[in-house]
Amino acid sequence: MPRIDRYMLSQFLTLFGFFALVLVSVYWINRAVQLFEQLIQDGQTALVVLEFTALTLPLVISLVLPVAAFAAAAYGTNRLAGESELVAMQEAGLSPWRLARPVLVLGLIVGLMVAGLVHGLVPMARAELADRQAEIAENVTARFLRAGSFQYPAEGVTLFIRDIAPDGRLLDLFLEDARNPADQTVYTAEQALVLRGETGPVLVMVRGMAQNLRTGTVPGQPPRLSVTRFAELTHDVGGMFTASARKGRDLRDYSTRRLLSPDADLLAATGASPARAQAEGHERLAQPLSAPVAALLGFSMLMLGGFSRFGVWRQVIGAVVALLAVQILGTAAASRTAEDPSLWPVLYAPPVIGAAMAAMALWVASRPRRRHRRRRGAGGAA
Repeated sequence: MPRIDRYMLSQFLTLFGFFALVLVSVYWINRAVQLFEQLIQDGQTALVVLEFTALTLPLVISLVLPVAAFAAAAYGTNRLAGESELVAMQEAGLSPWRLARPVLVLGLIVGLMVAGLVHGLVPMARAELADRQAEIAENVTARFLRAGSFQYPAEGVTLFIRDIAPDGRLLDLFLEDARNPADQTVYTAEQALVLRGETGPVLVMVRGMAQNLRTGTVPGQPPRLSVTRFAELTHDVGGMFTASARKGRDLRDYSTRRLLSPDADLLAATGASPARAQAEGHERLAQPLSAPVAALLGFSMLMLGGFSRFGVWRQVIGAVVALLAVQILGTAAASRTAEDPSLWPVLYAPPVIGAAMAAMALWVASRPRRRHRRRRGAGGAA
């Protein structure tokens, strides 16, 4: 790599590290505050909060890095222009296309970092976070198992336990599920146990009775009360005690390779279709492309126009608007693909459009230089 490229790349990488650190800190602190409020309300410790925020960090970094690359390219180009270094390079015969080479290298480096995150660390962190959330849900359920007092785990749910045996058996249990006013059920049992199920904690009741009251099922018909006595009854209480009980795995918890070739286990665990899983995989493949596009937009837009003592605020606004336009197109493409997974090729359209915008800006920036050379050549010939 030529010395001029190494010099510009070192400037951009230094600024990229600074902007990445600032943006990641801001996003991470905001996320940490939300998790802190949620987990502290559930009675969790500060170590659990720190663990959860650490598991969300790879996702935050993957979203912030392209923005940091854009900010580094735009600010670095502005500083090189302000210190007349960019003018000297252009007078030495370097075109905007040639000066964009270190910016492209910066974008490719950031793109590789984003690819490593979205294809590796982010799925691993999300899978671990899902497992920890399931464990926390069971701990929250256990927190309501206190003897001698009425508990209200959720709106419309009432729980009473007379005593808890040393071996963990719940003695003389009363459970009312009135979340649906038209379909209320009261469970009573001599004994009960809380066990771990596939979808969360389950309550196994022994020697009891279930009383179900249904009102308004048929117009003009009086309410119906049905009583069922049982020797043993299993009831899923994960969703009843806490909203954080896991209902199933998320597609984002799996690797890109499995998403592009989904197997039966993945589809059964997530409830998604093969087309939806493949669309999620293509969305990951398209995400790293935003890094070089963002860097090139930050550089190329500031190359438009000549020197002005009023600064380059117009070019900066144009660069920000161009980046926002690409981001909006990316969001629209993701939403459209979520509705119809067969349209996954549109996920690659925003990076292509952004690259075309950067190329157009570089082409326009190089034209005044060519006209100036033609005029100077004509004057020398005369």
